[in-house]
Amino acid sequence: MTPLRPLIALACLGLTSAGAQQRSQRPLDGLDAYVAKAMADWRVPGLAIVVVKDTSVVFIKGYGVRELGKPDPVTVHTRFGNMSTTKAFTAMLVAMLADSGTVAFDDPVQKYEPQVLFADPYVTREITVRDLLTHRVGFADPDYLWGSSGLDFPTITRRLRFVPVQTSFRSRFQYNNVTYALAGDVAARAAGTTWQSLLHARILGPLGMTETVADASELKSSGITDVTSPHGILRDTVRVLPAALDGIDDIAPAGSIFSTATDMAKWLRFLLDSGKVAGRRLVSAQNFAELFRPQQTVQRPFYPTATLTNLHFQAYGLGWILQDYRGQFTAIHTGSIEGRSAIVGLIPDQRVGVAIFTNLDHSELRHALMYTVFDRFLGPSTPSHDWSAEMRVMYKGLADSAAARRRAAESKRVAGTHPTLPLERYTGTYADSLYGTATVGLVNGGLTLQAGTASGQLEQWQYDVFRVTWPDPFWDPAYVSFAIDPDGTVGALRFVDGGSYRRVR
Repeated sequence: MTPLRPLIALACLGLTSAGAQQRSQRPLDGLDAYVAKAMADWRVPGLAIVVVKDTSVVFIKGYGVRELGKPDPVTVHTRFGNMSTTKAFTAMLVAMLADSGTVAFDDPVQKYEPQVLFADPYVTREITVRDLLTHRVGFADPDYLWGSSGLDFPTITRRLRFVPVQTSFRSRFQYNNVTYALAGDVAARAAGTTWQSLLHARILGPLGMTETVADASELKSSGITDVTSPHGILRDTVRVLPAALDGIDDIAPAGSIFSTATDMAKWLRFLLDSGKVAGRRLVSAQNFAELFRPQQTVQRPFYPTATLTNLHFQAYGLGWILQDYRGQFTAIHTGSIEGRSAIVGLIPDQRVGVAIFTNLDHSELRHALMYTVFDRFLGPSTPSHDWSAEMRVMYKGLADSAAARRRAAESKRVAGTHPTLPLERYTGTYADSLYGTATVGLVNGGLTLQAGTASGQLEQWQYDVFRVTWPDPFWDPAYVSFAIDPDGTVGALRFVDGGSYRRVR
């Protein structure tokens, strides 16, 4: 009777051995309904997902709408922002150029960008392309230099010499968009072209990614209209955001690509086939492997999901976060910018890959669906997980904690205070070599602030501290303080969360 016990157990579960085999051969049965329900639970307006196993697309679909209030559906040909999943393309370009000796991972940046200087002369002399690609330059992303700064990339790079050192060079992983963009610019200069042209020539063209554009400028000029709009949750309501398409074009190699589920299938197949297209290798096996070799330890979990997925190690490769999941080596990367979210995940040894786009700000449904797909191919886990439900609870807890911290900070406001000087005495131009120019004006009895392309209203908060509210309702308020010089005039303006300007006399 012993040989029958496995069959009896399967029969009790409603499965025969043939049924179990059939299930293992169709691991994504029920995924469609799961995605649809999860979208409703997370309140995501539109989503596209593609799953590749070996070299085959085993699941691909668009869900929801491109923009709330409009009927246009998301399809597998709808453009979403790749955001920081672009970084893997930039690293791949460097690997391809390394094959021909055009550039090397360990070449000094000064070889290609002699005008780029850093605050520490040692860093200027020693920093390599690999350092740019692994976020270990000694300071975190100077995000005030892009987005609403109004600066072009050459101006941004000239200001790197003023960015203060935060940690020892190469000692810590500190995510940095600007220096990643610099890596892409190095590749373009070495090849004698632009990053956008290089991307088309070396990746998008050979892979047949005809629905993908390098940046928002290209998207606009192409006349493509099948593009998602950005959304965010404001006062518990999902709303369309006024975020510009081209918010990251000035640092394009760090995050400017727009693509579709159909084209991301081609990218996944290329990655899972170790850098080959139709049997033709586009990057050497050695340099392809280098992309997925741990380069820099990530000192603490990069994603909050680590608290649920039992993470044992995490490192950065070249354009990829490398970590373990259920005993498997995985490579993943997210992308986020106001109103849009993306994730790409690989289990290389299983030759499984997934790409997910949404048009909702930092929608962590992306993580839930990625791990759900991973589980379908790795088999049942013990205990089993409903990642959508579990991660929704976790992220809600994180959001609630952040909101509580904001309320606690605001509760410390000292009531009944007044500015030291009449409001007109605070007006004027303030400047800094790193941060640029900020202008304070007086309109209808209230102070205004213009910093880069961002403008806001100043409301006195306490003493000489003012709260800045922005026209974009999705932006959190900022706080600025004014410093009074010994002569009784305003001498400086400082953003409480960083950034100081001296008044221009």
